[in-house]
Amino acid sequence: MQTQIVSPVTELLKQHGYDFQVIAIPLSEDKKPVRSLEELLLAQGLQPQAVVRSVVFKGENSGFSLLAVAGGGRADWALLRQHLSERKCCMAEYDEVPEATGYVVGAVPPIALPPGLRVLVDGSVADYETVVIGSGVLGYALALRSADLLALLADKVKGNFVKLEA
Repeated sequence: MQTQIVSPVTELLKQHGYDFQVIAIPLSEDKKPVRSLEELLLAQGLQPQAVVRSVVFKGENSGFSLLAVAGGGRADWALLRQHLSERKCCMAEYDEVPEATGYVVGAVPPIALPPGLRVLVDGSVADYETVVIGSGVLGYALALRSADLLALLADKVKGNFVKLEA
């Protein structure tokens, strides 16, 4: 039986007619997603590297931003500072993430976000045919075509914002 959830993310995808699959992610007793997401995705025929992480950070003057990045790449803070014309950038604090995005840590999607939140899309998102994103609901993720996700992110800044492994 297909799991059903309702969130601003699923509603946006339905509104555009995009197909998606709901992936249940078991939570530990302290309500944190289990760390075996890789095994869970492999069991469903999905690439663990295809998870699009929503990295929330803040600039000294520019406020909160979100970086959508797939694969194992790490945010390149020098590139982000340069792009935002910032002297300092740092990760958002745990309790700042819901304030900035409207979602709790572990459920933050790269879409269906507050209008004022700047979204940067790393080129790695296009590296996978199917990607996995936060659903907006803790304990669930969504798998969808990367082309559909990128269509929803068409008006966002695209670039290479991660450190390349040497």
